[in-house]
Amino acid sequence: LTTFHLWPFLDTVVSYLVAFVLGTLIGAERQYRQRTAGLRTNALVALGSSAFVDLGQRLGGDIESIRIIAYVVSGIGFLGAGVIMKEGMNVRGLNTAATLWCSAAVGAIAGSDMVAEAVLLTGFVILANTMLRPLVDAINRIPLEGRSVEATYTVTITTDAAEAGPMGDLLTEHLEDAQLPVAELDIINRGEDRVEIVAKLVSTNIAVSELDALTDHLARVHGITHATWQARTHD
Repeated sequence: LTTFHLWPFLDTVVSYLVAFVLGTLIGAERQYRQRTAGLRTNALVALGSSAFVDLGQRLGGDIESIRIIAYVVSGIGFLGAGVIMKEGMNVRGLNTAATLWCSAAVGAIAGSDMVAEAVLLTGFVILANTMLRPLVDAINRIPLEGRSVEATYTVTITTDAAEAGPMGDLLTEHLEDAQLPVAELDIINRGEDRVEIVAKLVSTNIAVSELDALTDHLARVHGITHATWQARTHD
C-alpha cells in the first residue's frame, strides 16, 4: 500500500475510462455490423491494452518488471487463442479470450503492489461483461437496411440430433422455395441430443423482411425448436 499515490491513481482512472469509452464506441459500430469481435470484445481489448501500457509507465524504468509484463502479454495471447473455437459458421470464445487478457493485466498490476488500480480494472472488466450485455442485445435488434447492405447471410435452426438429416433437407427446401439458394450447410452439435443446422446463403443482398418471415415460418414447423438468421457485412 505504500506505493499508492493519489495523483498517479487519478491518472490511471482517466486512462482506463478513456480506453473503456473509446473501446465501447469502436465495438458498438462493429456490433451493428455483426462482426465477430463486437462491442464487449473491443472494450475489453482497449481496456487491457491501457492497463498494460499504464502499468509499464507507472513502473518507471524497472527493466526486469517490464520484461516480465512483456512475457505475460505474449503468454496470455496463446492462452486466449486456446479458448477461441470455430464451429461451422460460428466463432465462439472471443469475449472469454479478451476477459482472460484483462485478467492477466489485473494480476500484473496486483503483483506490482498497485492494489487500488487492480481493483479499479476489475470493476471495469465486470462492467464490460455485465452492463454492456443489454446494449449488445439492443444493437443486435436494430435491423440492417435490407437491400442496401451486402452481407453474408446465414439461417440457423435448432432440432433433435436424430432429425438432423431430414431437417437439413427441409431447411434447404424452404430456402430454395423462397429463392434463397444455399451455398453451404453445416451441422453443429449442441449436447447429446440437439443440433444446430446452419445454412449459408448464396445471395449477398436480401431484404430483412424476407428473412424475418422465413424464420418465423420455420419456427412453427414441427421438430424445429428455434429459428434465426444472421448477417455479416463485407468490409
